[in-house]
Amino acid sequence: MTGHSRGLLPIVLSLLLAACGDAVEEAPAETARPVKLFTVAGGATDAMRTYPGRVDASQRAELAFRVPGKLQELPVREGDLVEEGQVLAKLDPTEYALIVEDRQARFDKAQRNFNRGKELVAEGNISRLDFDRMEAEFRSASAALSQARKDLEYTELVSPFTGRIAERAVENFEEVLAKQTVITLQNIEQLDVVIDLPESVVRGIRGAFRKASVGTSASEPAARASARFEGHNNESFPLQTKELATKADAQTQTYRATFTMAAPDNFPVLPGMTATVALDLSELTSADAVKWVPQRAVQASNELQPRVWLLDAQSMTVKPRPVELGRVSGDMIEIRDGLDGGEEIVAVGAAYLAEGMPVTRMAASEQAVPRADDPS
Repeated sequence: MTGHSRGLLPIVLSLLLAACGDAVEEAPAETARPVKLFTVAGGATDAMRTYPGRVDASQRAELAFRVPGKLQELPVREGDLVEEGQVLAKLDPTEYALIVEDRQARFDKAQRNFNRGKELVAEGNISRLDFDRMEAEFRSASAALSQARKDLEYTELVSPFTGRIAERAVENFEEVLAKQTVITLQNIEQLDVVIDLPESVVRGIRGAFRKASVGTSASEPAARASARFEGHNNESFPLQTKELATKADAQTQTYRATFTMAAPDNFPVLPGMTATVALDLSELTSADAVKWVPQRAVQASNELQPRVWLLDAQSMTVKPRPVELGRVSGDMIEIRDGLDGGEEIVAVGAAYLAEGMPVTRMAASEQAVPRADDPS
């Protein structure tokens, strides 16, 4: 080998190695785009939901005397169970008993004058005007006597229903005013369980609450609910729908739903306690429950047809799905056809996607609320 050949050899080898390096170098992998996802309501996994609930008395009354006076008896204590018609408190009746005696005497006098006047006017010994005055005095005395007797009865405070004393607002021997709350009574045989429902759920079950309240056919779809209590999670108590608020809470933007149930026999459940309410919406979802998605999730295809981007959770890629749109409510839009419920769709970032593009779930801390002028 000549010296010239030996000088070319390193150059040729370097060129070959460079060529080989270019051949094995791979194209850079497509970067996964982070997106904000939204789960469409109405799927089988969405039919059963649980909510924290609070227990309240189904019937509650703040009891007060109709007349003022000094308490003479107050035998009940907070927590006592009382029966309907039981005397809960008494005022000193002395003053009212004296008034009854006075009104009775006036009534007796007016009645005698009225009876005598009937004979005299019939004989023409008094004028009709004088008799009318006697009759008016008699009727006025009768009404005054009835009122005095009622006031004497009102010195006793009687339980209007069977329940438990929730609060005693005064002590014995105090002076109380008319209509001043003395005792708060709660009916604990029937209990209310209250939960707060988000707007997305209320849209689907509003009709079910209305049907339950008017007692329509059992064949029509309805929301079913049950309650469990801490320490007794192995027992489930069926709930009956009672009412659903039509105005959202100003702070939480949720709607108050109230259920009712019979009080358990084997352990105490008192107003103020907590419960876990399981809400079964399977009958509603099987009855084509309305599906709502964020407006930003809906994009137009090349043919200007509405579509959403579905997530394939296994491959973490997206694909388009044509949909049929319905009503608009706030920042949500109704999907009449194209989604079954339970799917995960892209809520923010849909405008930058293509079929098969890899995506990642945006961390909750990064899911800032987009501005109105941001692209969807």
